[in-house]
Amino acid sequence: MTLHLSEEPRLKAPLVLDYDGDAADPAAVAPVPETGARAVQLATRLAPKPRSGFARFALWVFSSLFALVLSVSAWNFVTGLFAANSILGWIAFALFAAALFVLFILALREASAFARMARIDRIRMAAISARETADLKSARAVLASLNSLYASRPETAWGRARLTDRGADVFDADALLSLAETELLAPLDRMALAEVEAAARQVATVTAFVPLALADVATALYANLRLIRRLSQIYGGRSGSLGSARLMRRVFAALLGAGAVALADDLIGSVASGGVLAKLSRRFGEGVVNGALTARVGLAAMELSRPLPFVALPKPGTSATTTRALTGLFTRAETGNEG
Repeated sequence: MTLHLSEEPRLKAPLVLDYDGDAADPAAVAPVPETGARAVQLATRLAPKPRSGFARFALWVFSSLFALVLSVSAWNFVTGLFAANSILGWIAFALFAAALFVLFILALREASAFARMARIDRIRMAAISARETADLKSARAVLASLNSLYASRPETAWGRARLTDRGADVFDADALLSLAETELLAPLDRMALAEVEAAARQVATVTAFVPLALADVATALYANLRLIRRLSQIYGGRSGSLGSARLMRRVFAALLGAGAVALADDLIGSVASGGVLAKLSRRFGEGVVNGALTARVGLAAMELSRPLPFVALPKPGTSATTTRALTGLFTRAETGNEG
Protein backbone atom coordinates (compact mmCIF):
# COMPACT_ATOMS: atom_id res chain seq x y z
CA MET A 1 0.00 0.00 0.00
CA THR A 2 1.44 3.40 -1.02
CA LEU A 3 0.63 6.66 0.69
CA HIS A 4 0.96 9.89 -1.33
CA LEU A 5 0.93 13.13 0.61
CA SER A 6 1.20 16.67 -0.61
CA GLU A 7 4.67 18.23 -0.35
CA GLU A 8 3.19 21.20 1.52
CA PRO A 9 1.33 19.89 4.54
CA ARG A 10 -0.23 23.29 5.19
CA LEU A 11 -2.15 23.18 1.92
CA LYS A 12 -5.48 21.37 1.89
CA ALA A 13 -4.37 18.77 -0.61
CA PRO A 14 -6.30 15.54 -1.19
CA LEU A 15 -5.18 12.34 0.53
CA VAL A 16 -4.77 9.55 -2.05
CA LEU A 17 -4.58 5.91 -1.00
CA ASP A 18 -3.70 3.15 -3.44
CA TYR A 19 -5.24 -0.16 -2.44
CA ASP A 20 -3.50 -3.24 -3.89
CA GLY A 21 -5.72 -5.89 -2.28
CA ASP A 22 -8.62 -7.88 -3.70
CA ALA A 23 -11.34 -5.98 -5.50
CA ALA A 24 -14.54 -5.52 -3.58
CA ASP A 25 -17.52 -7.55 -4.73
CA PRO A 26 -20.88 -5.77 -4.18
CA ALA A 27 -22.71 -9.07 -4.60
CA ALA A 28 -20.94 -10.48 -1.54
CA VAL A 29 -22.32 -7.78 0.75
CA ALA A 30 -25.26 -8.83 2.89
CA PRO A 31 -28.52 -7.32 1.61
CA VAL A 32 -30.09 -4.47 3.54
CA PRO A 33 -33.10 -5.78 5.46
CA GLU A 34 -36.30 -4.49 3.89
CA THR A 35 -38.02 -3.47 7.08
CA GLY A 36 -40.48 -1.23 5.25
CA ALA A 37 -41.66 -4.00 2.95
CA ARG A 38 -42.04 -6.38 5.88
CA ALA A 39 -44.02 -3.76 7.79
CA VAL A 40 -46.37 -3.27 4.83
CA GLN A 41 -46.78 -7.04 4.43
CA LEU A 42 -47.52 -7.41 8.14
CA ALA A 43 -50.04 -4.58 8.06
CA THR A 44 -51.73 -6.12 5.03
CA ARG A 45 -52.01 -9.45 6.83
CA LEU A 46 -53.49 -7.70 9.86
CA ALA A 47 -56.15 -5.97 7.77
CA PRO A 48 -59.59 -7.52 8.19
CA LYS A 49 -60.42 -10.16 5.61
CA PRO A 50 -63.89 -10.78 4.14
CA ARG A 51 -65.94 -13.27 6.14
CA SER A 52 -66.12 -16.79 4.86
CA GLY A 53 -69.39 -18.49 4.01
CA PHE A 54 -69.35 -20.53 7.22
CA ALA A 55 -68.74 -17.38 9.31
CA ARG A 56 -71.71 -15.64 7.70
CA PHE A 57 -73.87 -18.72 8.27
CA ALA A 58 -72.81 -18.92 11.94
CA LEU A 59 -73.56 -15.21 12.42
CA TRP A 60 -77.00 -15.67 10.86
CA VAL A 61 -77.76 -18.69 13.07
CA PHE A 62 -76.81 -17.02 16.34
CA SER A 63 -78.52 -13.72 15.49
CA SER A 64 -81.70 -15.57 14.49
CA LEU A 65 -81.61 -17.61 17.69
CA PHE A 66 -81.15 -14.48 19.78
CA ALA A 67 -84.01 -12.73 17.99
CA LEU A 68 -86.27 -15.77 18.46
CA VAL A 69 -85.51 -16.05 22.19
CA LEU A 70 -86.06 -12.33 22.70
CA SER A 71 -89.35 -12.35 20.77
CA VAL A 72 -90.72 -15.40 22.61
CA SER A 73 -89.73 -13.93 25.98
CA ALA A 74 -91.46 -10.64 25.16
CA TRP A 75 -94.58 -12.46 23.92
CA ASN A 76 -94.76 -14.62 27.05
CA PHE A 77 -94.32 -11.51 29.19
CA VAL A 78 -97.21 -9.72 27.47
CA THR A 79 -99.55 -12.74 27.53
CA GLY A 80 -98.68 -13.32 31.19
CA LEU A 81 -99.69 -9.77 32.02
CA PHE A 82 -102.95 -10.22 30.09
CA ALA A 83 -103.70 -13.29 32.20
CA ALA A 84 -102.87 -11.48 35.45
CA ASN A 85 -104.32 -8.04 34.69
CA SER A 86 -105.87 -6.95 31.41
CA ILE A 87 -104.99 -3.27 31.92
CA LEU A 88 -101.31 -4.03 32.47
CA GLY A 89 -101.46 -6.42 29.53
CA TRP A 90 -102.73 -3.69 27.19
CA ILE A 91 -100.09 -1.25 28.45
CA ALA A 92 -97.35 -3.82 27.83
CA PHE A 93 -98.81 -4.61 24.39
CA ALA A 94 -98.83 -0.89 23.44
CA LEU A 95 -95.23 -0.44 24.61
CA PHE A 96 -94.20 -3.58 22.75
CA ALA A 97 -95.86 -2.33 19.55
CA ALA A 98 -94.18 1.09 19.97
CA ALA A 99 -90.79 -0.63 20.43
CA LEU A 100 -91.33 -2.65 17.25
CA PHE A 101 -92.24 0.53 15.36
CA VAL A 102 -89.06 2.27 16.60
CA LEU A 103 -86.96 -0.74 15.60
CA PHE A 104 -88.57 -0.72 12.16
CA ILE A 105 -87.77 2.99 11.67
CA LEU A 106 -84.18 2.47 12.85
CA ALA A 107 -83.81 -0.48 10.48
CA LEU A 108 -85.05 1.65 7.58
CA ARG A 109 -82.60 4.42 8.47
CA GLU A 110 -79.68 2.01 8.68
CA ALA A 111 -80.68 0.37 5.40
CA SER A 112 -80.88 3.79 3.76
CA ALA A 113 -77.45 4.68 5.19
CA PHE A 114 -75.90 1.48 3.83
CA ALA A 115 -77.54 2.11 0.46
CA ARG A 116 -76.10 5.65 0.32
CA MET A 117 -72.62 4.39 1.20
CA ALA A 118 -72.87 1.67 -1.43
CA ARG A 119 -73.99 4.28 -3.98
CA ILE A 120 -70.93 6.43 -3.27
CA ASP A 121 -68.69 3.37 -3.56
CA ARG A 122 -70.22 2.55 -6.96
CA ILE A 123 -69.64 6.11 -8.18
CA ARG A 124 -66.01 6.00 -7.03
CA MET A 125 -65.36 2.65 -8.72
CA ALA A 126 -67.05 3.84 -11.92
CA ALA A 127 -64.89 6.99 -11.91
CA ILE A 128 -61.70 4.96 -11.44
CA SER A 129 -62.70 2.61 -14.25
CA ALA A 130 -63.59 5.53 -16.56
CA ARG A 131 -60.18 7.12 -15.96
CA GLU A 132 -58.31 3.90 -16.60
CA THR A 133 -60.19 3.09 -19.82
CA ALA A 134 -60.61 6.73 -20.99
CA ASP A 135 -64.32 6.02 -21.51
CA LEU A 136 -66.09 9.34 -22.09
CA LYS A 137 -69.56 7.78 -21.91
CA SER A 138 -68.83 6.26 -18.48
CA ALA A 139 -67.37 9.58 -17.30
CA ARG A 140 -70.57 11.41 -18.29
CA ALA A 141 -72.57 8.74 -16.43
CA VAL A 142 -70.45 9.44 -13.34
CA LEU A 143 -71.23 13.15 -13.71
CA ALA A 144 -74.94 12.40 -13.93
CA SER A 145 -74.71 10.30 -10.76
CA LEU A 146 -72.87 13.10 -8.95
CA ASN A 147 -75.47 15.67 -10.02
CA SER A 148 -78.21 13.39 -8.74
CA LEU A 149 -76.35 12.75 -5.48
CA TYR A 150 -75.86 16.45 -4.72
CA ALA A 151 -79.06 17.78 -6.27
CA SER A 152 -80.43 18.84 -2.87
CA ARG A 153 -77.17 20.35 -1.59
CA PRO A 154 -77.23 24.17 -1.88
CA GLU A 155 -73.46 24.47 -1.37
CA THR A 156 -72.91 22.55 -4.62
CA ALA A 157 -75.43 24.51 -6.73
CA TRP A 158 -72.81 26.86 -8.21
CA GLY A 159 -70.43 24.00 -8.97
CA ARG A 160 -73.19 21.94 -10.60
CA ALA A 161 -74.17 24.89 -12.78
CA ARG A 162 -70.56 25.45 -13.90
CA LEU A 163 -70.12 21.74 -14.52
CA THR A 164 -73.23 21.68 -16.71
CA ASP A 165 -72.03 24.69 -18.71
CA ARG A 166 -68.43 23.59 -19.17
CA GLY A 167 -68.90 19.81 -19.25
CA ALA A 168 -70.56 19.82 -22.66
CA ASP A 169 -67.36 21.21 -24.23
CA VAL A 170 -65.06 18.58 -22.69
CA PHE A 171 -64.52 15.40 -24.71
CA ASP A 172 -61.84 13.73 -22.62
CA ALA A 173 -62.82 11.40 -19.77
CA ASP A 174 -59.92 12.34 -17.52
CA ALA A 175 -60.44 16.07 -18.03
CA LEU A 176 -64.19 15.71 -17.44
CA LEU A 177 -63.72 13.86 -14.15
CA SER A 178 -61.07 16.36 -13.07
CA LEU A 179 -63.51 19.18 -13.82
CA ALA A 180 -66.18 17.45 -11.73
CA GLU A 181 -63.75 17.00 -8.86
CA THR A 182 -62.69 20.64 -8.97
CA GLU A 183 -66.16 22.15 -9.28
CA LEU A 184 -68.22 19.82 -7.10
CA LEU A 185 -65.93 18.46 -4.41
CA ALA A 186 -63.74 21.48 -3.65
CA PRO A 187 -66.29 23.14 -1.31
CA LEU A 188 -67.04 19.79 0.34
CA ASP A 189 -63.31 19.19 0.84
CA ARG A 190 -63.01 22.53 2.61
CA MET A 191 -65.89 21.62 4.93
CA ALA A 192 -64.38 18.19 5.59
CA LEU A 193 -60.93 19.63 6.33
CA ALA A 194 -62.50 22.10 8.76
CA GLU A 195 -64.12 19.17 10.60
CA VAL A 196 -60.82 17.24 10.69
CA GLU A 197 -58.92 20.25 12.04
CA ALA A 198 -61.60 20.90 14.67
CA ALA A 199 -61.45 17.28 15.86
CA ALA A 200 -57.65 17.29 15.98
CA ARG A 201 -57.71 20.58 17.93
CA GLN A 202 -60.25 19.20 20.39
CA VAL A 203 -58.26 16.03 21.07
CA ALA A 204 -54.98 17.93 21.41
CA THR A 205 -56.54 20.50 23.77
CA VAL A 206 -58.09 17.90 26.07
CA THR A 207 -54.87 15.88 26.13
CA ALA A 208 -52.76 18.93 26.98
CA PHE A 209 -54.99 20.68 29.51
CA VAL A 210 -57.12 17.99 31.20
CA PRO A 211 -55.01 15.95 33.63
CA LEU A 212 -57.71 13.34 34.29
CA ALA A 213 -56.88 9.69 33.71
CA LEU A 214 -58.28 8.25 30.45
CA ALA A 215 -59.86 11.62 29.58
CA ASP A 216 -57.75 11.88 26.43
CA VAL A 217 -58.66 8.31 25.43
CA ALA A 218 -62.39 8.91 25.85
CA THR A 219 -62.17 12.25 24.04
CA ALA A 220 -60.20 10.76 21.15
CA LEU A 221 -62.68 7.88 20.77
CA TYR A 222 -65.70 10.18 20.82
CA ALA A 223 -64.05 12.71 18.49
CA ASN A 224 -63.06 10.04 15.98
CA LEU A 225 -66.53 8.47 15.93
CA ARG A 226 -68.20 11.86 15.53
CA LEU A 227 -65.66 12.92 12.89
CA ILE A 228 -66.16 9.81 10.74
CA ARG A 229 -69.94 10.18 10.89
CA ARG A 230 -69.74 13.90 10.05
CA LEU A 231 -67.41 13.32 7.09
CA SER A 232 -69.77 10.70 5.69
CA GLN A 233 -72.64 13.19 5.94
CA ILE A 234 -70.62 15.94 4.22
CA TYR A 235 -69.96 13.76 1.18
CA GLY A 236 -73.54 12.49 1.05
CA GLY A 237 -73.29 9.23 2.97
CA ARG A 238 -75.76 9.95 5.78
CA SER A 239 -74.31 7.09 7.80
CA GLY A 240 -76.26 5.76 10.79
CA SER A 241 -74.85 4.00 13.83
CA LEU A 242 -74.07 0.73 12.09
CA GLY A 243 -72.94 2.58 8.98
CA SER A 244 -70.53 4.69 11.06
CA ALA A 245 -69.14 1.54 12.69
CA ARG A 246 -68.67 -0.06 9.28
CA LEU A 247 -66.97 3.07 7.94
CA MET A 248 -64.67 3.21 10.97
CA ARG A 249 -63.72 -0.41 10.38
CA ARG A 250 -62.87 0.42 6.77
CA VAL A 251 -60.87 3.47 7.86
CA PHE A 252 -58.67 1.47 10.23
CA ALA A 253 -58.34 -1.29 7.64
CA ALA A 254 -57.10 1.34 5.17
CA LEU A 255 -54.66 2.67 7.76
CA LEU A 256 -53.31 -0.83 8.34
CA GLY A 257 -53.13 -1.49 4.62
CA ALA A 258 -51.10 1.70 4.13
CA GLY A 259 -48.32 0.20 6.25
CA ALA A 260 -46.62 1.32 9.40
CA VAL A 261 -43.75 2.98 7.51
CA ALA A 262 -46.05 5.21 5.44
CA LEU A 263 -47.93 6.19 8.58
CA ALA A 264 -44.68 7.06 10.36
CA ASP A 265 -43.47 9.11 7.40
CA ASP A 266 -46.75 11.02 7.30
CA LEU A 267 -46.61 11.80 11.01
CA ILE A 268 -42.89 12.52 11.35
CA GLY A 269 -43.28 16.29 11.18
CA SER A 270 -46.02 16.36 13.80
CA VAL A 271 -44.20 13.94 16.08
CA ALA A 272 -41.01 16.00 15.78
CA SER A 273 -42.83 19.17 16.79
CA GLY A 274 -44.43 17.21 19.61
CA GLY A 275 -40.95 16.24 20.81
CA VAL A 276 -39.92 19.90 20.92
CA LEU A 277 -43.02 20.80 22.87
CA ALA A 278 -42.43 17.86 25.18
CA LYS A 279 -39.30 19.64 26.45
CA LEU A 280 -41.59 22.36 27.76
CA SER A 281 -44.45 20.11 28.80
CA ARG A 282 -45.00 16.41 28.39
CA ARG A 283 -48.74 16.93 28.02
CA PHE A 284 -48.22 19.39 25.16
CA GLY A 285 -46.16 16.81 23.27
CA GLU A 286 -48.82 14.15 23.83
CA GLY A 287 -51.46 16.60 22.66
CA VAL A 288 -49.68 17.21 19.36
CA VAL A 289 -49.22 13.49 18.72
CA ASN A 290 -52.84 12.64 19.60
CA GLY A 291 -54.07 15.49 17.43
CA ALA A 292 -51.94 14.25 14.54
CA LEU A 293 -53.34 10.73 14.91
CA THR A 294 -56.90 12.11 14.89
CA ALA A 295 -56.09 14.11 11.77
CA ARG A 296 -54.71 10.97 10.10
CA VAL A 297 -57.90 9.06 10.86
CA GLY A 298 -59.99 11.93 9.51
CA LEU A 299 -58.03 12.16 6.27
CA ALA A 300 -58.38 8.41 5.73
CA ALA A 301 -62.15 8.77 6.31
CA MET A 302 -62.21 11.59 3.75
CA GLU A 303 -60.68 9.34 1.10
CA LEU A 304 -63.22 6.57 1.80
CA SER A 305 -66.24 8.90 1.98
CA ARG A 306 -65.33 10.89 -1.14
CA PRO A 307 -67.20 9.84 -4.33
CA LEU A 308 -64.10 10.65 -6.43
CA PRO A 309 -60.47 9.87 -5.57
CA PHE A 310 -57.95 12.68 -5.18
CA VAL A 311 -56.56 13.32 -8.68
CA ALA A 312 -57.16 16.90 -9.81
CA LEU A 313 -57.03 18.30 -6.28
CA PRO A 314 -54.03 17.71 -3.99
CA LYS A 315 -54.55 15.15 -1.26
CA PRO A 316 -54.18 16.83 2.16
CA GLY A 317 -51.32 15.65 4.35
CA THR A 318 -51.32 14.92 8.05
CA SER A 319 -48.48 17.27 8.97
CA ALA A 320 -49.98 20.27 7.14
CA THR A 321 -53.47 19.58 8.53
CA THR A 322 -52.16 19.22 12.09
CA THR A 323 -50.11 22.40 11.75
CA ARG A 324 -53.15 24.39 10.61
CA ALA A 325 -55.30 22.88 13.38
CA LEU A 326 -52.84 23.58 16.20
CA THR A 327 -51.34 26.87 14.99
CA GLY A 328 -51.32 29.28 17.92
CA LEU A 329 -52.89 26.82 20.34
CA PHE A 330 -49.77 25.70 22.16
CA THR A 331 -48.01 29.02 21.55
CA ARG A 332 -50.66 30.81 23.57
CA ALA A 333 -50.51 28.08 26.21
CA GLU A 334 -46.72 28.35 26.52
CA THR A 335 -46.93 32.14 26.77
CA GLY A 336 -49.50 31.83 29.52
CA ASN A 337 -47.34 29.33 31.41
CA GLU A 338 -44.28 31.55 31.16
CA GLY A 339 -46.23 34.50 32.49
